Amino acid sequence: MSDALAQRAAAGPAAAPRPNAVVAVLAFAGIVVSLMQTLVIPIVPELPKYLNASASNTAWAVTATLLAAAVATPVVGRLGDMFGKRRMLLASLALLVSGSVVCALSSSLVPMIVGRTLQGLSAAVVPLGISVLRDVLPAERLAGSTALMSASLGVGGALGLPSAAFIADNYDWHVLFWTSAILGVVALALVLLIVPESKVRTGGSFDLLGALGLSAALVSLLLAISKGADWGWTSGTTLGLFATAIAVFLLWGRYELRTAQPLVDLRTTARRQVLFTNLASVALGFSMFAMSLVLPQVLQLPEQTGYGLGKSMLAVGLILAPQGLVMMAMSAVSAGITKAKGPKTTLMIGAIIVAAGYSLSVVTMSEIWHIMLVACIIGGGIGFAYGAMPALIMGAVPASETAAANSLNTLMRSMGTSFASALAGVILAQMTTDFGGYPLPSENGFKVVMAIGAGAALLAFALASFLPRHRAAAAPAQGAEGAAEPAEVSGAKS
Repeated sequence: MSDALAQRAAAGPAAAPRPNAVVAVLAFAGIVVSLMQTLVIPIVPELPKYLNASASNTAWAVTATLLAAAVATPVVGRLGDMFGKRRMLLASLALLVSGSVVCALSSSLVPMIVGRTLQGLSAAVVPLGISVLRDVLPAERLAGSTALMSASLGVGGALGLPSAAFIADNYDWHVLFWTSAILGVVALALVLLIVPESKVRTGGSFDLLGALGLSAALVSLLLAISKGADWGWTSGTTLGLFATAIAVFLLWGRYELRTAQPLVDLRTTARRQVLFTNLASVALGFSMFAMSLVLPQVLQLPEQTGYGLGKSMLAVGLILAPQGLVMMAMSAVSAGITKAKGPKTTLMIGAIIVAAGYSLSVVTMSEIWHIMLVACIIGGGIGFAYGAMPALIMGAVPASETAAANSLNTLMRSMGTSFASALAGVILAQMTTDFGGYPLPSENGFKVVMAIGAGAALLAFALASFLPRHRAAAAPAQGAEGAAEPAEVSGAKS
């Protein structure tokens, strides 16, 4: 890194922030992080050969990223509120680059898991970016910018799959991680040069015991969920991890309520607007994963099954890529509805659109254009809903707690996807059809998973209905120092 960039990192941009540039850079950083999460999908079946390890062991290359992301998101969010959101954004991107380089240089299992863990530690980039936007942008730009930033997770995932499949098919697999490293360096440099540091800080001391307790509880829970199918749902290990998670969560919650400066302010989290937004996030995260699991499998299964379409991984990525563009386009529409009617209305509309897409998939999934239509409808609904969630969260928490609150909301979405993965895995393992002596998920199994996805979206709609009514306050106003003052973006309690 050059001396100029190093000086810029220490001082932060001196000039007033350029809204368009700041939004573009932060959205790009969010897309880069979400690309990392889909990077290994095309090569998962080949990892045992590449790393000279068993399939059960190479699965940790995915599991390690999930666990690291779950632990890092709330912790880094709190550190961002305390020491600077831009500073922690840069640290997260540096971890992404480091992890990508470790993976790119690896040829065995242990360094690959280490690298993927480092990559997972960068997961807080999107909630940190949303929090930066609240603090540095003018009021009229906030709704659209946060919606775009929130949608970047889905956009990166949709566009990353065909890109990763193309690289995996035509180049050495290490190129995937070199590409991730290069994109991470670009994002890091752009943040250094363009994104200003927020002056909104909480100060105080870091709740180390709270961080360790939450990490232990999350790791226990997610290990049980992600590995339960392999270990057996009634095995001692799985049940022991579930029991440990429950016990540690209870002890952690009691401690957080008693400590003066908690990692997670549970009293703020229990506020009606924050609580029901987070619950709806779990339901929508669950719903979104059903599509991500089912549609690629239907596209890839052999045509001889009668319901598979026999496409390559590259073709799958290209067919599903338009949903990312729709998601990005819908973020602007989402922002307009949020300004006019409030984020509660936007979230409820998004949930209904997602439910409609899933309902259509139950009866229409036999042609490529059917798959593209379903994916785009669901992607559009997710763009609506994910754009509304940051507005709801930021309208109910102090400016000094924005990063921690947004990070917890992001964690709730991830928890939803983890629950969906476990449940869908059980359903598809039980509902199979014989194909040449090998069991494959049946068409009815896929339909059941998609129907559950529709139900989860309807649950999100019901939860959103309990949110407070909208009132006409809007967003932060720029103060003299360039930092934004907190304001309610959604209404008072009805």
